[in-house]
Amino acid sequence: METIYLLFVLVLSIFLGFELIRKVPATLHTPLMSGSNAISGITLVGALVAAGADRTELTTFLGTLAVIFATINVVGGYMVTDRMLAMFKKKVGGK
Repeated sequence: METIYLLFVLVLSIFLGFELIRKVPATLHTPLMSGSNAISGITLVGALVAAGADRTELTTFLGTLAVIFATINVVGGYMVTDRMLAMFKKKVGGK
């Protein structure tokens, strides 16, 4: 029964996250990404704890998978944020 509730929360958060991100205007994207990266960093720490808990093989596997996805999210988020902030920098040297 608990698994059904967890699955429900997961599916609900996926739909809610998709709808929220889709409606964010472009001017708010960079601050939102910065906040999201901070949350993903916390998720990465939690994933590391889960991967190192050494309870069962499934827990270790899922924790390792969470570490991989959280790392991709953090690195990709910072790359996107850096690229967006570069658009606002003044060009040096003429044009």
